[in-house]
Amino acid sequence: MTGMPTAALSPATKALHTWSLFRTLDRYVAPGSMPLGGLPESPGPAPDLLALPAELARHGYGSAQLCHFYLPRLDQPYLAEVRAAFAEAEVVLECLLVDDGDLADPVEGDAQRDWVSTWLTAAGDLGAVRARVVAGQQPPTEETLTASAGRLQQLADRHPEVRLVTENWHALLPDAAAVTGLLDRTGGQVGFLVDLGNWKGPDRHAQLAAVAGVAETCQAKVRTDADGRLDLAEYRTCLTILADAGYAGPLALVHDGPDPDEWGRLEDAHAVVRSVFPAGSPG
Repeated sequence: MTGMPTAALSPATKALHTWSLFRTLDRYVAPGSMPLGGLPESPGPAPDLLALPAELARHGYGSAQLCHFYLPRLDQPYLAEVRAAFAEAEVVLECLLVDDGDLADPVEGDAQRDWVSTWLTAAGDLGAVRARVVAGQQPPTEETLTASAGRLQQLADRHPEVRLVTENWHALLPDAAAVTGLLDRTGGQVGFLVDLGNWKGPDRHAQLAAVAGVAETCQAKVRTDADGRLDLAEYRTCLTILADAGYAGPLALVHDGPDPDEWGRLEDAHAVVRSVFPAGSPG
């Protein structure tokens, strides 16, 4: 495993979701990495991922979640180099984020599972602690939840070297009931990554509170208002819900607002994290 021991990852760890650096990394999306078309492929050169861990460390980060589509190659020598770069910088690659796929697809679900499996092999080669996969892009029904849970269990069995997690994201998991229904069907083989920004309705705080207690990792997204300003009051509310639930995992900062100063806005978000989860606090 890279960097610090897994047990040391907590809200006190300064952590980053690398989607926050999409512009910094020249909006790169590797050819073939988004077969369902979630993001357009990039014609430009790939970012220097071997330099990224040192840059993260320079900004004080000890943990990162890496978007799968930044990886231009999946050959083992290259992945070993990326792994070594994280280790040298003492930054934990806490999660590889597989940002495409549909394990609930009634026709292509098995093919989607096998495509995701390729990326989970890469996660193991990278030394990632976890890998997050999309549970499904179909509406939640008894059939789609059961199908997704079955394929998630198959992936967990295939890849015991990484902890498989899924997220409150896309059509299959629109609310807390769907999340808990899916997790219950996996029998504990699959964990939960909670994203603070994915539920936007008037009941979003109640939904978040209903799943906060089962989350083991988090994408701590800070919202922006219509003018691009950080909504720090909303951010504090969401973080406080996690704290009240006893959340003890890492908080990977996410900012995708229009301000081009990505590093600066992440520092603003981190200041709120520190005020809700002071360094040295329990967890």
